[in-house]
Amino acid sequence: MKDTHVGLQLYTVRDQTAQDFKRTVQRVAEMGYSAIEFAGYGGLMSRDMAALLADTGLRTAGTHIGLSTLEQNIESELNYCLDIGCPFLVMPSLPPEMRNAASIHALATRLNRAGQRCQQRGVTLAYHNHAFEFECDQQSNEYLLDILLNETDPAVVKLEFDVYWAAFAGVDPVAYLRRYAERVPLLHLKDMAADRTFTEVGDGTLDMARICEVALESGTRFLLVENDQPRVPSLESARRSLENLNSMLI
Repeated sequence: MKDTHVGLQLYTVRDQTAQDFKRTVQRVAEMGYSAIEFAGYGGLMSRDMAALLADTGLRTAGTHIGLSTLEQNIESELNYCLDIGCPFLVMPSLPPEMRNAASIHALATRLNRAGQRCQQRGVTLAYHNHAFEFECDQQSNEYLLDILLNETDPAVVKLEFDVYWAAFAGVDPVAYLRRYAERVPLLHLKDMAADRTFTEVGDGTLDMARICEVALESGTRFLLVENDQPRVPSLESARRSLENLNSMLI
């Protein structure tokens, strides 16, 4: 556990960061999180973000950017990452029109190219899954995510594995994590309520303790809490997840 950090994907508390980005980040640190992952920078320049991270003692796990930004503004994104000590650029999803095998094949080439550039600059590219990547291609009978992972270079394209969306698609998160164990430096921990909606980590139906155990065995660097749609105040949701997660990791 000494080389693994528990972080919060700030999308969870987006209602709060929209009101006061800096204070929200401070409150996340005060809860006991050791890292954060970005889904936007709240308008802060990189020097101001670096100062905020230094003041709070938080590490940067990664940052989410779309495919167009990745390809059209990659150098500025990499510059920002390097300024704040961010090790991972993560592409979080695909538009509906790209959620098919032909587009995934083409995407693999594009991600390999972007991943090589990231590697040259000292940052690592990763792809974040949702449920649609576990649809099977009729020709190969492979998951779309398997196609993407098989056709990208594991040295330059990693996987940020989202356990909720795998389970939502009917895939065993533990088995899939084991399959790609050495390729998952970042793990999104979201729990599933009985009605298949989001809930706090440890309050749902997923075997989070086992998932974390396998992740730690596999060398995952960041365990990242996220709740897309908290039913309680978002900061309370983040706190509850961290308390439950810490009890599992003791």
